[in-house]
Amino acid sequence: MESIRESVRAKYAETAIRLRGGASCCDPSCCGGSDAASGPIGQDEYSTSDVADLGLSLGASLGCGNPTALAQLHPGEVVLDLGSGAGLDVLLSARRVSPGGHAYGVDMTDEMLALANENKAKAGVDNATFLKGNIEAIPLPPASVDVVISNCVINLAPDKRAVLQEAFRILKPGGRLAVSDMVEIEPLPREVKAAVDAWAGCVAGTIPVEAYREAVTAAGFANVDVEVTNTFGPGEAGLPPGAGKIASAFIRAAKPAR
Repeated sequence: MESIRESVRAKYAETAIRLRGGASCCDPSCCGGSDAASGPIGQDEYSTSDVADLGLSLGASLGCGNPTALAQLHPGEVVLDLGSGAGLDVLLSARRVSPGGHAYGVDMTDEMLALANENKAKAGVDNATFLKGNIEAIPLPPASVDVVISNCVINLAPDKRAVLQEAFRILKPGGRLAVSDMVEIEPLPREVKAAVDAWAGCVAGTIPVEAYREAVTAAGFANVDVEVTNTFGPGEAGLPPGAGKIASAFIRAAKPAR
């Protein structure tokens, strides 16, 4: 597990350095790259005017969807983004929960946290906080958040059940989970699943739709819904010839009120 986590951390540190230098994430093995499953999909989900209003570009998103729209955020709510990266979803969330609300992001990569804080200053957003930590051990107290979002990150975690259990722990009763992620539609070859580099590319860490649904339910969530949005086969999204199929998906659920 530690080798997988370090591979992901190193890849996103490298990506953050490129983005801070003014480049875009164009590596096909990077979530958000132009040839990966996530980049063009995620960018299509965003309002360009909302992003421009922050003084940012869609290069700040490395995801596979727009969980801020999926979550239907409201003023006064507290939001947490798991694996917040360059900070776009946190900053958009902060705007939507204002006045009275707050948006947190947690990320394990120092370089991404530095970039996110630069973007926060550029956007002039004061109700956002970026925390360092692993999403398997979120540095927030129990029942402190109204909404947990994530954008193509849970699939990167070696222990997805631990991540979902942590999301459940920090949500208030009645709180919501709204996640964009990658899932496995047809089995991937063993060599692809075993490739450490493929984890950082949002491929090897994918699990089947029903396994994802079961993990969310096992964490304690109710009203679990998994909506597959775009499917990719061999030769797409970084999949080698002869591989199975993966897809982007929206995952919604709620923590029971009691």
